Amino acid sequence: MAKRDHDAASRPDDKNPEWIREDIRNARPALEVVAELFGPEAAEGLKRGRGRTAKPVEKVNQMLPTPMYLKRSGKREAAGTRA
Repeated sequence: MAKRDHDAASRPDDKNPEWIREDIRNARPALEVVAELFGPEAAEGLKRGRGRTAKPVEKVNQMLPTPMYLKRSGKREAAGTRA
C-alpha cells in the first residue's frame, strides 16, 4: 500500500478541532468527567491500581523426613566416591 503524504485522520476538522494551549490548560482528568457523567461507581471501576497485584503465597515446604538408616548408609558409600 502506498504511503500518503496527507493522512486524513491526523488533520483536525470541525468535529475534532486541534487543541490549543488554553484547551489543555482547562482540561480536566478523565476520571473526574466520567464520575460526573456516569456516577462515582463507574469512575471507581475504571481507576487503575498502583503496580502489579500481589501474588498469593503458593510455596509449600516439600522436604520429606529422611530415615536415619538411609543417612548412615549414604555416608558410608559416599566417603570415597567424591570427585
